[in-house]
Amino acid sequence: MSRDHDLPDTPGRRTVLKGAALAAGALAVTPGLAQAAPARATDPRPHPEKRPEKHPGTPPYVNPLVLRRADPHITRHTDGRYYFTATVPEYDRIVLRRSRTLNGLSTAAESVIWRAHATGPMGAHIWAPELHRIGGKWYIYFASAPVEDVWAIRIWVLENAHSDPFKGTWVERGQIKTAWETFSLDATTFQHRGTRYLVWAQHEPGMDNNTALWISEMANPWTLTGPQVRLSTPEYDWECVGYKVNEGPYVLKRNGRVFLTYSASATDWHYCVGLLTADARADLLDARSWTKSPVPVFTSDDSTGQYGPGHNCFTVAEDGRTDVLVYHARQYKEITGDPLHDPNRHTRIQKLGWKPDGTPDFGVPVADTAKEGA
Repeated sequence: MSRDHDLPDTPGRRTVLKGAALAAGALAVTPGLAQAAPARATDPRPHPEKRPEKHPGTPPYVNPLVLRRADPHITRHTDGRYYFTATVPEYDRIVLRRSRTLNGLSTAAESVIWRAHATGPMGAHIWAPELHRIGGKWYIYFASAPVEDVWAIRIWVLENAHSDPFKGTWVERGQIKTAWETFSLDATTFQHRGTRYLVWAQHEPGMDNNTALWISEMANPWTLTGPQVRLSTPEYDWECVGYKVNEGPYVLKRNGRVFLTYSASATDWHYCVGLLTADARADLLDARSWTKSPVPVFTSDDSTGQYGPGHNCFTVAEDGRTDVLVYHARQYKEITGDPLHDPNRHTRIQKLGWKPDGTPDFGVPVADTAKEGA
């Protein structure tokens, strides 16, 4: 996920997870950890470094783009519009916005398309929704917990058969069943070479961490099939500040490779983005196919005054070619009280750069811009 769900010095979700050893479920699991390795050789195939810096007529990005919206997800649909959803500070509903332009999301009307249940499952901690179009239907993946057990967080799916996600009926397809009934969240889905995958964060029984990253094939948009493979677990110091966390995965396919970003550590100013990389021709269900960066690729920056950047996704600019990085961050380093109750993680966007070897160049989180002239 990547919301401020940290509860220091309380029996909160991460603290309770430490050392947990819950019974395994019926699904087969193939443990496999991607080890740090040297960077791959330069990819001889074309890469986007020749893309224009800015498409004519595209204004500079407004930042923060959307206030008090964490774990942002922006997708550009075939209708040419951008669709936005994110975690709200109250953790009690799922919202949507849309706009013809990225900057337009800042002031676009926001609709509540689903609310948490008053009792039972899907009643608390509504976190990190993602909107995906699959097989002619809309799906929203999100995390939630029962009202009666707010840290028993699992992954859930909504479905809407209407062509317009603001219309029609959102049907609750239920929980995505993983190998264990343990803390799980931050599901994202992508298709590659004819196969649909789910990647998510989950606590593995018996492991001394909070969450690792997992991948599995999907039988349909709400059902996993085949082995569930561990891709990454917190191992470097920068992944273990406050909590041992890998979460908030997202995929970008470019230059003959599959890039998988994720977020690590506690959700204060230590929160940062890591990167896994696989060759596009490799078996994505083989953990050995993935190379893990030994250093974070996107971190807090004092010079721009942005802290705790994370839970990112990617979209494209209005020109249809320029890659755009979407993430949340705070405008201050020190947090008063429990980070869970600090609402000021704002959605931000900036151009994603590319290095000569065809790997992404995240740069630093950009400074705030004025709203005027957007």
